[in-house]
Amino acid sequence: MRILTIDDSKTMRDMLMLTLVDAGFDVIQAVDGKDGVDMLERENVDVVITDINMPRMDGYEVVRQLRARPEHKTTPILVLTTESEAEKKNIAREAGATGWLVKPFDPERLVATVRKVAC
Repeated sequence: MRILTIDDSKTMRDMLMLTLVDAGFDVIQAVDGKDGVDMLERENVDVVITDINMPRMDGYEVVRQLRARPEHKTTPILVLTTESEAEKKNIAREAGATGWLVKPFDPERLVATVRKVAC
């Protein structure tokens, strides 16, 4: 299973890479929302994990743009962010996000969630 992680924090990208590769996933990374959306024009993935607060394009817009494309109408998109307010979760859900996880993430919970949404 191939996962795209989108986060402007190198530390967070490294933590996600380590956790997901250790769990047996193939991982590609994007440094911000624009990079992630551009990457999905040439790469196929099974799951997208995106941060919300990023330069150039935030995670809400990433979700909206992916959902607007026929090939990503059903791709699971998990939001992984420090944000926890209900209003922000609702914005993500309305944009089309599949799920919401709060940083710092629990590695076992992240892996279990990825496996659950990818089925």
